[in-house]
Amino acid sequence: MEVVIYTDGSSVGNPGPGGYGTILLYNHHRKELSESYRFTTNNRMELLAVIKGLEALKQKNLNVLIYSDSQYVVNTVEKKWLDNWVSKNFKGKKNKDLWERYIVAAQNQNITFRWIKGHNGNTENERCDFLATYRPKERPLLVDEAFENMQSLSNEIK
Repeated sequence: MEVVIYTDGSSVGNPGPGGYGTILLYNHHRKELSESYRFTTNNRMELLAVIKGLEALKQKNLNVLIYSDSQYVVNTVEKKWLDNWVSKNFKGKKNKDLWERYIVAAQNQNITFRWIKGHNGNTENERCDFLATYRPKERPLLVDEAFENMQSLSNEIK
């Protein structure tokens, strides 16, 4: 038996307000996760959706199938780009904080990614999109501290 995770992330303005949606399916169990942030990027939310799904798993050594419409996330893992980025300490790469968090969340799990075309009628992907896109309007926005701190530092350098 495997755990199936659907994920999606969004950002209005990119960067701008955003959020993620994650759905975990196991046997007859279903769990939905989502959070919203005041200032972030689409890629950060796509990756955070995967991380939150993995962090919600209570057991190790599970077979986990992750569906994502983010080629950034899927290709980084499946094409082993992440291994190269780690070996170079993420030099010139964005989202180091989240990729390091992904590595911890992914260890001790047997993960396979499948890219799925977004906005193409897949029920679970559409639900994740709703959680990522529309939920931010319904609740207080969290702070993506690592991203906002990096933006502040970048602005100071300019």
